[in-house]
Amino acid sequence: MRILIITAGSRGDVAPFTGLGRRLQQAGHQVALAAHGRFAGLVRECGLEYRALPGDPVELVRARTAAPSPEAARSVFAAFLDELSEGVTAAAAAGTDVLLTAFGPAPLARVVADGFGIPSAGVYLAPGVPTREFLPPGWPSTGQLSPADNLAAGREVLTRTGSLYADALQRLRTRLGLPATTTEVSGPPDDWPIFHGFSPAVVPPPADWPATVHVTGYWWPAGPPAWRPPDQLVDFLAAGPPPVFVGFGSMTPAHERLHDVVAAAVERAGVRAVVQSGWAELGPAGNDILVVGDLPHDWLFPRTAAVVHHAGAGTTGAGLRAGVPAVPVPVLVDQPFWADRLHRLGVAPRPVPLHELTADILTDALRSCLDRPAYRDRATEIARTIRAEDGPAAVLSHITQLDQR
Repeated sequence: MRILIITAGSRGDVAPFTGLGRRLQQAGHQVALAAHGRFAGLVRECGLEYRALPGDPVELVRARTAAPSPEAARSVFAAFLDELSEGVTAAAAAGTDVLLTAFGPAPLARVVADGFGIPSAGVYLAPGVPTREFLPPGWPSTGQLSPADNLAAGREVLTRTGSLYADALQRLRTRLGLPATTTEVSGPPDDWPIFHGFSPAVVPPPADWPATVHVTGYWWPAGPPAWRPPDQLVDFLAAGPPPVFVGFGSMTPAHERLHDVVAAAVERAGVRAVVQSGWAELGPAGNDILVVGDLPHDWLFPRTAAVVHHAGAGTTGAGLRAGVPAVPVPVLVDQPFWADRLHRLGVAPRPVPLHELTADILTDALRSCLDRPAYRDRATEIARTIRAEDGPAAVLSHITQLDQR
């Protein structure tokens, strides 16, 4: 079958689907991955067909941040959604039998799949279905809420998302010759299949989720087949004890103070550090600091003593897989959710939101990770569990059933 995976956003929103796509490809399917242009090389290096989506997530973040009013920011996002609608449509028109979609573009992708008369399913990297058991990722926590409050918040997230997408969805339906409807505003129907690409050991599937909603285990990034670590990195790792990793991924690049915070904390904690520059363009100076660009976390993290990160879904999973303790420094969206999970799992001290981070706080968190064996012991235990899981298997089984109809 010709399978199209649609995703939008940062590298962390793309990389896991390279692993899922390669597994489906190995089973004999033709797999294309549609993403923004800056990730074309990543997709092709993993042996998958690349299909282009318009827009640049970095520029979108900058434009929305620079907007002079909430109304202007909403207009920026509305224009992005219209472009994305056209991109999803074009990607599907290039030849598709089954459409799999990440959470972000899901409302658009479902309409496109309906327009082309093909089956679709959700492939989510964070919980995307309301539940009584916990608040939805991205929802501000104001203390312990009741199960009813959790469920209401989850439904509200879908309603707000539907409201943001409503105009773009109606225009898309018109272009595809579909009748006007308002059903997308409340989220997908209960019988629409959704697969969550994280471990049930990290987020156990809630008892009140529909039977069509699954937690499969992680979809690990495929990685380029011929990747080799830079000599400078290999030499740095060999020159002393395992360093800590510091990186904030696709965080918006407007935090110059982090250079000084990271440099001071590394010195005060008495550690060595590999710092990933990321979108924040981190470049702290120090004799025990090596600054690197993008590289596979599955290679680097097992060689570290701890990982300091923004608690994005992909980075969180990579740290757990490596069996190393974490210092979660969440910034936005689903990151506080994953940061809280790491703490509850016992592999990390209490999360520190980025706006509260100081050199002293980071120093204390690093020393806590390194001086308390319980964090590493627990991380080792969880790593053993999630490495044994076969995350793509449930998605492959679903595709196989569709192929036999």
